[in-house]
Amino acid sequence: MAELAVPPGIRGRLGNGASGNMGNGDGSPYTPSPASHINKALFGLLMFIGSEIMVFSGMVSSFLILRAGTTTWPPVDQPRLPVAVTGINTLFLLLSGVAMYMAVRSIKRGQSGSLLKWLSGTVALGATFLGIQGFEWFKLVGFGMTFSSSVYGGIFYVLIGFHALHVFGAMLGLLVVVARTSAKKYTKYDCNGVMMCAAYWFFVVGVWPVIYALVYLA
Repeated sequence: MAELAVPPGIRGRLGNGASGNMGNGDGSPYTPSPASHINKALFGLLMFIGSEIMVFSGMVSSFLILRAGTTTWPPVDQPRLPVAVTGINTLFLLLSGVAMYMAVRSIKRGQSGSLLKWLSGTVALGATFLGIQGFEWFKLVGFGMTFSSSVYGGIFYVLIGFHALHVFGAMLGLLVVVARTSAKKYTKYDCNGVMMCAAYWFFVVGVWPVIYALVYLA
């Protein structure tokens, strides 16, 4: 029986002789491109972020249900939320997302110095956000709005505090990445730590405007 003709490009990948081993076309064993593999760590992080989005959705829904069942909002015995100050604080967090985007852009271009600069800016803006938020909570407590003062206060602090906890955790990871960047541990070919940190930071930044709009403005 006549042997089927195999195009040269395919024959190189099939390997040599009857062994049928995959090859690169030059007789060496076939090695798949690293780009063909899914980054398992990043995939796991994205799955975690998806589950966290569901948790935030449940908390926001509970807050909105509470509001829908109340004729006066906020309750008459509770202080008004600091809409203007929190709006400015939201801007700081959004700017930190821009800084993180520039950091990712820098490492993809192999600019380690620029990467460190933008990561440091992200840290500064994130710390500013947490500081202002903590100060506003202190004032709300002084006005009588505590975790146990009402269901309104309890749900508010659980929801906003849960987000703040995520920002704090993201800050810790970001500080590790900054330290590794200072030690020149990342290159444009090996920057998985930066990419994972950026993915989580974009999550905590992206979810906050939704919370702000529904809790502070709605």
